Amino acid sequence: MRKRNETLQVKLGNLVLGGNDNILIQSMTNTKTKDVNGTIKQILELEKYGCDIIRVAVLDMEDAKSIGAIKKGIHIPLVADIHFDPELAIEAIKQGVDKIRLNPGNIQNKDKIVEIVNLCKERHIPIRIGVNSGSLPKGMELNKENMIKAAKMHVDILEALDFHDIVLSFKASNIDLCIDTYKLASDVFPYPLHIGITEAGSSFKGLITSSIGLTKILETGVGNTMRVSLTDDPVLEVKAARQILKELHLNENLPIITSCPTCGRTQIDLIPLAKKVEDYLYTFNKNIHVAVMGCAVNGPGEAREADIGIAGGKGEALLFKKGEIIKKIKEDQIFEELKNEIDKL
Repeated sequence: MRKRNETLQVKLGNLVLGGNDNILIQSMTNTKTKDVNGTIKQILELEKYGCDIIRVAVLDMEDAKSIGAIKKGIHIPLVADIHFDPELAIEAIKQGVDKIRLNPGNIQNKDKIVEIVNLCKERHIPIRIGVNSGSLPKGMELNKENMIKAAKMHVDILEALDFHDIVLSFKASNIDLCIDTYKLASDVFPYPLHIGITEAGSSFKGLITSSIGLTKILETGVGNTMRVSLTDDPVLEVKAARQILKELHLNENLPIITSCPTCGRTQIDLIPLAKKVEDYLYTFNKNIHVAVMGCAVNGPGEAREADIGIAGGKGEALLFKKGEIIKKIKEDQIFEELKNEIDKL
């Protein structure tokens, strides 16, 4: 794995983007932002699974005025996603948002751009410029050069106002275009890059598309924050991002689960058990290995290799810890026994 490309550092709440090898996980709520309680509830759930940064859509002034209340109920930096309307950005900033996603070239009133930039300077709030393949300026052919050109148009406006707390993203649904654009962007711009494959699809197709695309981008050393975009529960986005970082050895402080695919030899209901254990492990930031195996063929060997593991039998399982059998447990007690041992590690 290549060393991360060096970028300028941008402060985001209590986090630092760029300038190091740390890749932060971002997701976006799919609640209505004006539904403060529902939005807070979803963000707290995402925090539990390891989300580092959360973005909310700001469609109107009621959404913008909800930012302050949402901030009080959560623990991670909050990003406001705003398009076209400068008043929404100004209100979100006054409400205490940690970052705004805004393309200044889409705002016609230049005085409002100056006002937004001055407010962001005063409060040390970064601005993310996002270029998407589906929304290039009218008349621009879709290619990597024009995606960079579109970003530069926005960047030039901010740099002319001596503003440099900038984050950039270049998302496309076409994997090759996305990868090529991010590679070019890392050569052209000194700013941190937020990476993702946009409109990747539902959980099945989207996970495959995002995993391929994000892996190829990350392997070039590009990327400071990342989002796995899925047409599904945002929790799946966070889980997938964690797994990608773990498999690429970009975050070793995450758990591993080994589980068998099951076959006719399996005599416990292994699939729901494995899913339940896996879901529980995603709430941990520990480098631990748990094995959930179904039978006596590969089960004992895999379970011995893990920190904690089970090898299934007929309506029961052997529980292993650090390579040793510690007890035999009934099927209906397996999850609680595994959970108790995981908590002790």
